[in-house]
Amino acid sequence: MKNHRLIGTLTATLLGLLVLGVFLLANFINPGAATPVPEPTPASGSWYQLYFSDPERTANVPNPTGGIPAAIIASFAEAQQTLDVAIYDLDYQPYADALIAAHQRGVRVRLVMETDYLNEPPVKALRDAGIPIVDDRREAFMHNKFAVIDGARVWTGSANFTFTDAYRNNNNMILIHSTRLAENYTAEFEQMFTNRDFGQALRLPNPSVTLSGALIENRFSPNAGVAAAILDVLKTARSSIHFMAFAFTREDFAATLIDRALAGVTVQGVFERRQIEAGADGAWRALTRAGLDVRQDGNPYLLHHKVFIVDRQIVVLGSYNFSRNAEERNDENVLIIHDAEIAAAYYAEWQKVWAQAQK
Repeated sequence: MKNHRLIGTLTATLLGLLVLGVFLLANFINPGAATPVPEPTPASGSWYQLYFSDPERTANVPNPTGGIPAAIIASFAEAQQTLDVAIYDLDYQPYADALIAAHQRGVRVRLVMETDYLNEPPVKALRDAGIPIVDDRREAFMHNKFAVIDGARVWTGSANFTFTDAYRNNNNMILIHSTRLAENYTAEFEQMFTNRDFGQALRLPNPSVTLSGALIENRFSPNAGVAAAILDVLKTARSSIHFMAFAFTREDFAATLIDRALAGVTVQGVFERRQIEAGADGAWRALTRAGLDVRQDGNPYLLHHKVFIVDRQIVVLGSYNFSRNAEERNDENVLIIHDAEIAAAYYAEWQKVWAQAQK
């Protein structure tokens, strides 16, 4: 009798362990199971919220959630009247679901996109839902990544609406509360969506805006003096220039960095390794020959930032790579923000990227 009871107990225990093992295995391999990860606290102020992707934390997590997509989707859920999105690539279904939900509750939702990515399944879902999409239909890129919510809030930065940009690549996105800045982005959007006019300079209603004492300069390319505006900022550097660059091929930017370094300014930066390996290495070679302290990124995916930090007081950010195409051909947007707190947040991100980078 005792042996029967012992055998029964062992059998029940083994069955329980087997069921638990099957449950854990099913949840581990289930590609549809979302994996929440601890959320970093976004940098924020009275007029902005700033977010960085964290690929060290999320790149190898099965189906992560949160991060940049969660913040953008939450803001889309708050839209009351209008939602205009200009995005290079959209392949992550939760973004499409948020736009469709806004459309279904009566918000006017419109998109401008790069032609090359119109066949992504989430984009087809948007069209099937009746959301109008205008594409650029040209060889140069509609490379913007911005959204305007109710003519009052603007998202911009380096991240496309893709899974990889959200959870594997290094990216930044900022949400700014400003009707005047929204006027600029709406003007750019209307030029592309309503006028079907791509690759043309735009006269902005508010080329500079001041929010809580912070000066924000806003520029759009092509052919609107973005490179000149960035060079003007770089030339003002008195103590330091730090950068994170997906594509950096502009000789004039490199020459200015070398000049500032010769004047005693600390210049340190991180290049995207794959761009250099692909031959886009002119600036890399110029800076390394000049003895500047530069590295190649350590992310096995992509360093996708397009950022300069000057004197830890000014930040250049947006969709604009430091290249000739960004200046002369592509539709891009740039913010030059004069704010020490925002600069500190970007410098902290730079430090993380720098620590992972390789000489």
